[in-house]
Parts: sequence; structure tokens; C-alpha cells
Amino acid sequence: MSKKLFAIIAFGSVCFTNAIAQEIQNDATAPLHLMKPAYKIPYTVPTAKEVKATMDRIKNYLDATTFMELDETGKMLRRGTFRLTSYEWGVTYSAMLRAGEVTGDPSYTKYAIDRMEFLAQLAPAFKKRLDEGEDIDPLMRQVVNPEALDDAGAICAAMLKAKDEKLKAQIETYYDFIANKQYRYRNGMFARLRPVKNTVWLDDMFMGIPALAFHGDVDKAIRQFKLFHDKMWVAERQLYRHGWVANELQKSTSTWAPSFFWGRANGWALLTACELLDVKESALIMNYFKAHINGLMPLQHHDGAWHQLLDRPDTYLETSCTAIYCYCIAHAINKGWLDAESYGAQAILAWNYVNAHVNAQGQVEGTCVGTGLAFDPAFYAYRPINNFAAHGYGPTIWAGAEIYQLVKTHHIKLNDSAIHFYPEDPGTDEPIFYVK
Repeated sequence: MSKKLFAIIAFGSVCFTNAIAQEIQNDATAPLHLMKPAYKIPYTVPTAKEVKATMDRIKNYLDATTFMELDETGKMLRRGTFRLTSYEWGVTYSAMLRAGEVTGDPSYTKYAIDRMEFLAQLAPAFKKRLDEGEDIDPLMRQVVNPEALDDAGAICAAMLKAKDEKLKAQIETYYDFIANKQYRYRNGMFARLRPVKNTVWLDDMFMGIPALAFHGDVDKAIRQFKLFHDKMWVAERQLYRHGWVANELQKSTSTWAPSFFWGRANGWALLTACELLDVKESALIMNYFKAHINGLMPLQHHDGAWHQLLDRPDTYLETSCTAIYCYCIAHAINKGWLDAESYGAQAILAWNYVNAHVNAQGQVEGTCVGTGLAFDPAFYAYRPINNFAAHGYGPTIWAGAEIYQLVKTHHIKLNDSAIHFYPEDPGTDEPIFYVK
């Protein structure tokens, strides 16, 4: 047989086979709705065991890389991968406490309590050295002489949640700064002197307000939230701008402020509302929270994450803000603030994205590094991402804890390949499909 004739026969055979396949697999002969989509991120309902395994991997990594000891000089904290005194680690301590609460695993609670007690135990000696004029470890200087909300707020809130008598003195050091020494705008709202005088950062909602609430000053906390909302909320977008500067046009209104909707900052605002609502029911804060949620939900990328600049899909998908939103949505469902059927699938979608960005070592990938405030999009769009950006770890543990509780307490099934929440057990472990 000639090569040409063989090629002709082979081509004909392929065409005939394809024709038969097309004839067999059509709308009349095959359940095309069961075809497997080409998801980039697994589209699935995780089990509590699977969620816990991811959380454990992160916790074990952090336990091995954050040390509770002084270095060989006895005058500095032994440096690990992350800073025990940073606001990011205040977030991590809160997340670990929540994880211990919902999973019943005491190792999470121990991680937070041990490190917070370690700092509180060291504080008096370092304060004495500072008072005597010694130049002390900058990390411990944040503890004994906080100079910004970043130094005090998140860790103070975590310590208050711990309800540990050994932390009482350190709590008061932090709280004194938040309540009495933090710089404020003329209306009493938390503000900063950088990059210029009277700059309001959305981040400071979380860095200051939860500590007020957990300390018992709930009315002051709600007032601060309202002040921030009045200046930073952009109603037509249902999002918060990252920064506001008190120039002549903006002193009495927020109308003229340039607005850049940075993902993690909006996360801090949403998380602040959750923290406040955990302390006290407030119709005002609940309305703010739900409006913000409904502004965020349409902006979720189909792979489950949110963008670095929320309303600019040309910016990258970012893990830490996605983890924060995941936590807040799931927490709100678990608390009964949001309807599970309407909002739950997007929380699961967000967790699946975050989960896919926890590597085998337990590192959280895809997190934007520390970020200042700017009034142009390039600054935000080109901020680097790094596995050692501490901002991703607490939110991911927090998200995992709430998803863990969500999947244990709700009936979640795939129905016609889509995630759905049911008010009662549908009575099958198998996916549900419609019947023609």
C-alpha cells in the first residue's frame, strides 16, 4: 500500500470516528450538563477534615518559624520568619484563638497565648531599660512604648479576647495609647501625620476600633466607625476608599477625594464591622456591613478571589483580602447575619482559592506586601507579592476556622454541579441532579 493511499484511509477513518462520536454525544444522546468544566481552582465543597489539614499546615509552619526566646545577647528577641510584635501578628493571634475555639484543638490557642504571655513577661524589663536611656530592641519598643495604632491595636484586641490575667498590664499599656495618645483629626477620628498631616487611613478602623470595643468602650468604637464611614464610604460603589486627606476641598466633605479601593484595606473595614457586631448588636453597623458585603460580592473573580484594586480587573488577584472576605462572609452566615443560600457559595469559592494558595510547606502565597497610601493606581497595581508577607497568615487561619464551622453546621451539596446550601440534610451523600 502506498503512503499516499494509507494517509487517505487513515484520514477517512478519523473523520468517520469523529462523526460517530459527534452523533453519539449530542443534546439528545448525552447528559451534557454533566460535562466537567475546566476549573482553574477546584470547585468543590471542602470537608472539615480538609480545611483543618490546611490550617494545621500553616500553624505548624508558624510554630516552627516564630520563636519565644531572646537571642544570645539577651537583649533582643530571637528573629524568626515573622515579627511577634507586629499588627499582622495581632491578627494572627486573634485568628489562632478563633481556630482553637471552633476546632477544639488547643494547639491553636496555645500558639497565641504562649507568645502573647512571652511578650507581656518581657515588657517590664525592657521598659526599665528604655526608661534608663538604653536603646532597646525596636520590636520590644513597640510593646513597651507604642507610637502608632499599628504598634498597639491589633495585638491589644487579641489580648483582650484571650481573657488572660497575665496580659492585663500589657493590655493597659496598649490601650492607653489607643484611647489617649493616638493622633486624631479635629472631629476625633483616628488620623495620621503621614504622608501629610491629617491623613485618614482606612486601615486604622481595624487598628483601633476593635480594641475599643473589646475593652468595653463600645459607644466610642461605634462613633469612630461612623466617623470613618462618613469620610471613606463611596456610596455609588458601595466600597471604602483607602485614603482621605484634609485639604481645603475635603475639610467638610468627602465628595472631592480621589478614591482607590484597595482590597486589603476594605478587608480591614469589613473585619472591623464583624468585630464590633460580635461585641454588641448595632443596627447602624449591621447596615454598614451588609451594604459593604453587597458592594464586594459582584466583584469576586470567577476563580474565587478579589483584585488588588477591587474595581480594576487588570490588577492581580490577591490572597489576603480574599481570606478576610471569606472569613467575614462565613462568620456572618454562622452568626445568622447573612443567608447561607444567597452568600455561602461565594464564601466556599473564596476558601477554595485561598486553600489553593497554601503551599506544601504551609506558606501563604499571593499576598501583597506592606502597603502605604497613594492617590494613583500604579502604586497599588505594582505592589509586590511575597510568601513572607505576614498579612496573609492570620486572615487565612481565620478564614479556615470559619469555613470549618460552616461546613460542619450547614448542609452543603452539589446540585446540578453547583454549590448549594440546604436548610436540612437532603438525605444523600451523592451529588444531586435534576430529573427530566
